[in-house]
Amino acid sequence: MNLICYLSNGYPTIESSIQMAKEYVDAGCNILEIDFPSHDPFLESELISNRMAKALEVCDDYEKYMEEIVTIHRELPDAKILVLSYENTIEAIGISKFIAFCKENGFEDVLLVGLTSNKIKDQIIAAGLKVSCYVQFQMLEEEIESAKQSNGFVYMQAKAVADQGYVNEKYPTLKDCIQGLRDHGIDRPIYCGVGVHTPEDARMVKEAGADGAFVGSTILKLQNNLPAMKAKIKEFSDVCK
Repeated sequence: MNLICYLSNGYPTIESSIQMAKEYVDAGCNILEIDFPSHDPFLESELISNRMAKALEVCDDYEKYMEEIVTIHRELPDAKILVLSYENTIEAIGISKFIAFCKENGFEDVLLVGLTSNKIKDQIIAAGLKVSCYVQFQMLEEEIESAKQSNGFVYMQAKAVADQGYVNEKYPTLKDCIQGLRDHGIDRPIYCGVGVHTPEDARMVKEAGADGAFVGSTILKLQNNLPAMKAKIKEFSDVCK
């Protein structure tokens, strides 16, 4: 199973992000989720939104972020890169420029966040790129249908959360959810995140049959202690193998 670690891009600097990506991969991460910091990250946690704001204080030139991601790809050719961007950031970059950047560098998987319509999503898919879709643990019919209609990987919520109100009795466990998506004909990768905080969580994701596990805040909070961070990534990596 793949281990996917979130790189808070540009925090504290673009240059340090390049080095952090190398540390991730050296410790055992094999897929990097790299964001373009947004000026309006309205769906993010306080941790991520604060990092995005501080990154943009240092550098608000998206051209520099594109150059940096290409550098990471060049220096870490064996690590797969997932590009995360808010719709508002793609609008700031320019949709044609964003698509050209992804296509020219082989970044075929896009996590598109904060949609106000399907306009940009449809343009990205029409250009031959893949857009991921998010499915909550509740396994809502409309989200399953959206996943069936999408062309990218499925981002499956790994755990139920209290404010969602209920667990779908047809799919009471993560394994049931993943099998349910497969039964609906979805044969694309299913990566699980939200609630994956420990190696034991990653083991649960693996045993449920997922293709990968997203790990975010657990790693980000250790970045000021590099040995501890790399040791934690290795713990996750050992479980994912």
